[in-house]
Amino acid sequence: MSPTAKPTIILDCDPGHDDAIAILFAAHYTNLLGITTVSGNVPLELTTRNALLTTQLLNLDIPVHVGAARPLVTEAVHAPDIHGESGLGGPVLPNLERTVAGNDAVTYLIDTIRKHDDLWLVAVGPLTNVALALRMAPDIATKLKGISIMGGSTSFGNRTPVAEFNILADPEAADIVFKSGARILMCGLNLTHQFDIRQTDLATIRQIDNVAARFVADMLEFFGETYAEQYFGKFTAPLHDPCAVMALTHPELLEFAPRHVAVELTGTNTRGMTVVDERLVKSDWPSNVEVAMKIDRDDALNALLGAIASY
Repeated sequence: MSPTAKPTIILDCDPGHDDAIAILFAAHYTNLLGITTVSGNVPLELTTRNALLTTQLLNLDIPVHVGAARPLVTEAVHAPDIHGESGLGGPVLPNLERTVAGNDAVTYLIDTIRKHDDLWLVAVGPLTNVALALRMAPDIATKLKGISIMGGSTSFGNRTPVAEFNILADPEAADIVFKSGARILMCGLNLTHQFDIRQTDLATIRQIDNVAARFVADMLEFFGETYAEQYFGKFTAPLHDPCAVMALTHPELLEFAPRHVAVELTGTNTRGMTVVDERLVKSDWPSNVEVAMKIDRDDALNALLGAIASY
């Protein structure tokens, strides 16, 4: 990818192992203007700390802005069973030396979006910050080039049988975003589980033998083992969040289909579900989302290895 082809983005995230890898990937393949943090995989204090630690470890000069500490309506939920109590279980982390650039991520998002004509917002955590920004400044929906989301699913969930964590963590926020009129790309679980890291891949990553490789391999070893314990009974580390960055940097590796997507807010067993209309008939539900259906796993891994090696 040539430098002129790099998309300009802000990364809204809740690190989290795969969020940290998304930061690493985006810093190499995009013009990453800033990082905004939100409560999600762990509480806001820790997601912010983890974003700062990631930029510190990788020696990235990227500002971090602190966002929402809780969802719009409900109490915060977290995922220490997957990411560990710190959110970055696995690596030995250094003492934090970085500080945040600001404590108002929503205003930062609005101001930065209004200053650019070619900006993508990549949102890989609960959509609270994004919804707050859209509610305060509806004009940014069409000012943005688009919003690339890791969240939802066309099929199975992870935190419930039908709901994916990022959407379930703040369904009301997701509802606002999906109804905003912005161009939306959605990389859901149906897509991200195709980009799975296997134990043999860890050895390949470790052979790169730089600070990024050690950081990523230690994270993925922890991540894959927790997935084995919690879900599948075997090692697998699905790289959810980098997919939403790859949708912009390597679009040739993904296949998308236009769909109408709605967020279920009230169902007893289905709250947080992304209801994807797969009927392919003309209806009262026009497509509002470009849903990722397939990813080339091997080429996606090669792109990740290239990013890791660049450090």
